[in-house]
Amino acid sequence: MSLTSSSLSERLLPEHVVARARLGDREPLARLVIAGLAVLLVAVMLFSLTTGALQISLSAVVNGLFGQGEAASPSDLRDRIVLMDVRLPRVLLGALIGAALAVSGAVMQGLFRNPLADPGIVGVSAGAGLGAASMIVLGTTALSPVVAVLGIYALPLAAFLGGLVTTFALYRIGTRGGMTSVATMLLAGIALAALAGAATGLLVFIADDQQLRDLNFWGLGSLAGANWEKILAAGPIIAIVLVGVPFLANGLNALVLGEAAAGHLGIRVQRLKRIAIVAVAAATGASVAVSGGIGFVGIVVPHLLRLTIGPDHRFLLPACALLGGSLLILADTVSRTIVAPAELPIGILTALAGAPFFLWILLRRKGLVTS
Repeated sequence: MSLTSSSLSERLLPEHVVARARLGDREPLARLVIAGLAVLLVAVMLFSLTTGALQISLSAVVNGLFGQGEAASPSDLRDRIVLMDVRLPRVLLGALIGAALAVSGAVMQGLFRNPLADPGIVGVSAGAGLGAASMIVLGTTALSPVVAVLGIYALPLAAFLGGLVTTFALYRIGTRGGMTSVATMLLAGIALAALAGAATGLLVFIADDQQLRDLNFWGLGSLAGANWEKILAAGPIIAIVLVGVPFLANGLNALVLGEAAAGHLGIRVQRLKRIAIVAVAAATGASVAVSGGIGFVGIVVPHLLRLTIGPDHRFLLPACALLGGSLLILADTVSRTIVAPAELPIGILTALAGAPFFLWILLRRKGLVTS
């Protein structure tokens, strides 16, 4: 088969260079979008801090966050307690988890070279959930020595290990000779998710009443239990991943051309894959450990941004972090206000929005829809 000079160049050049050639130079647009998303994140955080069963004015929020001294009145003291002990941890946790899930989705899609890869869809979240469920149910018996040593970090570490094992198994099953089979990957993800679900079901069967309540929290996904201790447990893990993953951007761009081509471009492919797998497992595991299963963020956010700023991971990854955090904070604000004083699990909202989007992607890839 002969190759034209154009197609040969596209095989040899990094993915972001090819994207520029095909779609024009979107770097100025990407930088503008990232700046806009940073502003959006701050605005969404302030909106969420002021909104809820107890309305808190913007001036009270700013004063509570940056002001000093004692509260001037009992109502000011009440607002400050609600702000600092309830809403601020929740907003920060939402920003961290939304960013972690969106970035994990973008990394998995770059690693597998497939836009359908997502930690929730291919079973990574289920594996992380199994690890966390094991710690919840067995943490007072068989795994009590682990809990005694690790303390509050035992749960996120267990979720991390569950996600890591699942991601590694998925990669080994779905990849042969440097090529990833989409059908094999999705089917393997379904099988691994079912296996993790069955094991979690066994843990539910032997759990006591308190453990059952904790496990139900997992299944639905929620930020209702957000507090400073959970931020301390999961925040450092997620923060390390969010800071470190952008350094993989050029490698992920080159990997789109294939492992052999990426290797010829000087990318240490095997090391890149190992780091990416560990990063996805750590971010997903820590997120699942403190919020339960929140799906579709990892597939919706990267796709929305690729349509706008293109596939260059140098810009896609930070943009995913900002938009993912904003969307999850908004979803959480809706979940705790739409049926107040009750609270709708956030996992239901993300599934309602994400499932139709996922179907649209499938139909678009089949050519049944054009936009």
